[in-house]
Amino acid sequence: MFSDNKALFTHQLLQWNETQNHRPLPWKGIKNPYFIWLSEIILQQTRVEQGLPYYLKFTEKYPTISDLANAPEDEIMKMWEGLGYYSRARNLHAAAKYVADELNGNFPETYEEIKKLKGVGDYTAAAIASFAYNLPYAVVDGNVYRVLSRFFGIETPIDSTEGKKQFTILAQELIDKKKPAIYNQAIMDFGARHCTPAKPLCLFCNMQANCVAFQTGNTDKLPIKSKKKKKKTRYFNYIILENSENEIAVNKRLGKDIWLNLYEFILLETEKEITLKEIRAKAKEILQINTEQLEIVASYKQLLTHQKIISKFAYIKINELVNNKNFNFIKKEAIKQLAFPKSLKQFIDNSDIF
Repeated sequence: MFSDNKALFTHQLLQWNETQNHRPLPWKGIKNPYFIWLSEIILQQTRVEQGLPYYLKFTEKYPTISDLANAPEDEIMKMWEGLGYYSRARNLHAAAKYVADELNGNFPETYEEIKKLKGVGDYTAAAIASFAYNLPYAVVDGNVYRVLSRFFGIETPIDSTEGKKQFTILAQELIDKKKPAIYNQAIMDFGARHCTPAKPLCLFCNMQANCVAFQTGNTDKLPIKSKKKKKKTRYFNYIILENSENEIAVNKRLGKDIWLNLYEFILLETEKEITLKEIRAKAKEILQINTEQLEIVASYKQLLTHQKIISKFAYIKINELVNNKNFNFIKKEAIKQLAFPKSLKQFIDNSDIF
């Protein structure tokens, strides 16, 4: 069942926006493409409530894109700490450098040029183009998929090639070409606040009479996803190694894996959960020290998009020297100035060691 009420959908969406959408946010209604881009990157896979403090922090510290480009990477990563999906921060910094160095600090003004920025895809480019320059490019994100699939009764899986193409074409047909910025903001807000994944406000919706999902009782079944990836479980055993100078061993994560360029303690990754005795044995083998005093002091779980990380933290203070090129000793008081993954930051903030 597919409703043909395209013009009606756009009209009713804008009507809802005028009468019920009163959520002031600092990036709404502005035309500064740098601030809009910053807000869109921060809000990728992040709730507004979580992203808002980061947006305010970044815009205050880096009022121009050149300020962001000139900042050290470690500083950017520390500012991003706790927000997750850290590739966004690295891409943000790379794109800022590109604009500052290659475009003389002038943010690109067309959809095609905006899309060339690292970390910017179709959705983000459409958002920036419409909000900053009022260009008629429709945004298509999770909120849009949900709203359109319910209203028009579309059962094509949103994670299929066919589905992505179908929703993209439909979204572009629906956008108000005279008010693209208002329309895009309206459909994003409608999905985030009204047509929510669970418990949508259908009984108070001005679109219910024409909404296929509501009329057929299928609201909870749409949108449809065809793929569901099983989360991989990884076991991280961290050694907090402190020397006689009150320094802690840390290193920066490198390679193609999670948390690139964030800091961590000495890591022993295992295929399954291991005992304290086994951790002591592995630590002794790698560090060539007496590990009898090594004790587990905390454990945390962290859920990522496709992974579950189970972390154990074991602490030991030593007097002997350890020569290992895989980590550096950092003064304890400097540890909190470095950017760590979420579970490590939680441990640092809650531990008496620091």
